[in-house]
Parts: sequence; structure tokens; C-alpha cells
Amino acid sequence: MSDDRIVAAASTGLEEEVDATLRPRRMREFLGQQRVVAQLEVYLEAARGRGEACDHVLLAGPPGLGKTSLAHILANEMGSQIHTISGPALEKKGDMAAILTALEPRDVLFIDEIHRTPRAIEELLYGAMEDRVIDIVIGSGPGARTLRLDLQPFTLVGATTRAGMLTKPLHDRFGIQFRLEHYLPDDLARIVRRSAQILGLVVTAEAADAVARRSRGTPRIANRLLRRVRDVAQVRGILEVDDVAAAQALDFLQVDADGLDHADRTILQAIGVTFGGGPVGLSTLAVALGEDEGTLEEVYEPYLIQRGLIQRTPRGRVLTARGRETVGIEPAPDAPALFR
Repeated sequence: MSDDRIVAAASTGLEEEVDATLRPRRMREFLGQQRVVAQLEVYLEAARGRGEACDHVLLAGPPGLGKTSLAHILANEMGSQIHTISGPALEKKGDMAAILTALEPRDVLFIDEIHRTPRAIEELLYGAMEDRVIDIVIGSGPGARTLRLDLQPFTLVGATTRAGMLTKPLHDRFGIQFRLEHYLPDDLARIVRRSAQILGLVVTAEAADAVARRSRGTPRIANRLLRRVRDVAQVRGILEVDDVAAAQALDFLQVDADGLDHADRTILQAIGVTFGGGPVGLSTLAVALGEDEGTLEEVYEPYLIQRGLIQRTPRGRVLTARGRETVGIEPAPDAPALFR
């Protein structure tokens, strides 16, 4: 059910390459997250003034909000190289040691989904982050010995969607910590206009607003919707996308005014119609939808809960009054006020 979602927050393959072309390169190009940008600019300027590497940075928050972009910007602003790796891909301590020892002064090591880094790799990072050294054990048994390797000053940027899963020793070694929040519609509209210019698409301010309102507060989703609007405009011979053309294209993509797509409405329909508004257990709902429980809980539910459409209860998932209104079903006569 999630393979072809227009509003999915994750990007893979070709879409990652397109996202990279729209990614801001410098801090002045990064729109939104004003508090994070303002503070990070100060830390970077101070580090450059001292001729040092920036302190280690932890970026937390939902996917698609710009954590990867900020890591690349940090490297660009420091005039250094960035080395990118995913936490789950780090399996052997030797591989991690090779990456760390290859870093040049002030380089940036970006670890995405750092909360999924194996424990052995995490323990190797402790000394690297705090003392710029790593200890490698050579041999085994009584003849084993430890080799200490010095590292160049570097900046570790960790990105996570699940900050609570980070161990305290690793969490505390990040001197700079930010949590990115969902974007305001005005900021998203500015991002849409910038991306449209890069893509060579003429959009009116009203069209940019229409795309922004349906983007779930997420720039990655806004850019994805914009690219699909561009496809529709190209096929229909529309030279300038106004609010009417944008709305028609988004309706064609089945993304409604609340940012809900077909998959979201399928979930709401299942709870509301198949299970009478709930409560329904997660495993039962997953079987009914033919979806994985983890995907349902981590990918679909957060936005539906944020929008006040469903609620998790001890007995299972229940449609709220707003959720019932969205599906078009009447509340149960004995339902609590929240569900009527």
C-alpha cells in the first residue's frame, strides 16, 4: 500500500537524485527552521574564526524536514568534504575505523538514522567524538593488544527520526542538538517557488500556496507534489500553473486539501466502515489492509493522529469526530464527546 505514495516522506533511487538538485547548498538558501538556522550560523562562524572543526551536531525530527540538507550545508560552510553513511549499514568496526582514519581536518561525517547504529560501532564512536582517538584490538586471546589511532579533528552529524532510541552516552556526546519541526505553510510556499524556478516551471503565488497546504508541513513532500504537478501541466499543455491548475492536478493525484492521499483514506475507511469506527487492534487493522504493522504504526498513523483523525486507545484505534466527518459516517449515540 505504501510503495507508490505521493506523500511518502522517504525518498529512494531516482527521486533522491532529483531531491539533490533541489537541495539548498548554503545556509542563506535554506528556507524555514529559522531558530535552527540562526543558531547554527553562529556556531559555524565561531568555529571558522577559531580555525577548528564545528562541534558534533545531532539533528532529530520526522523525515523530509532537511536534516540531510543541513549536513551538506554545514560541510559547504566549513569548506570541507562530507562523507555520508547510513547507521544500519555500519556492521564491522574495521569498516568504521577505516572511514574515521580517512577523514581530513574539519571533514564532516554524516550518519543517517544514527539510532540504528550497532552497539559495537557506537562504542567505537565514543572515543572518536570525545578524544579524537579509536582503539583497535589486534589479535585475540592472551596475545591480543590494543592499538590507539589518532584522528583528525572532524564533525559528526547524526540524523535521527527516533531520538528516544539513542543511548544516553552517544546522545550526550553531541555538543549541538536540534529538533526540526514541521514547516509553516508560508515557508513551504517559498520552498515551492524556489524549486519551481530550478525545475523551470512557472507557478503563481497562489499555486505555490495550494501545493504548500497539501504538503503535510514537509519540504520533501512539497517538492514531490510539485514535480507531479509539473508532469500534469506538461501533458495538458499548461504553460503557467495557477491555483486552479494546481488544485486540479493535486485532485487528480488524489491528494486532498488536508494532505491525505488514497492510502490515508483507505485506513480511515477501514476503521470507520469495516470496524464501525473502532476500536480495532493494530494487528487486526494491518491484516485487513494487507499492510505491515510497523509500517502502519510508524508511517501512516503519525499524521492521522496529528490531524486529529484517529486516536490510539488501550483497546485499539478509534476514529475521532473529525475522522468520522472525513469518512462521512455518523458517530455512535453513546460515544464520548471526542468521538461525536
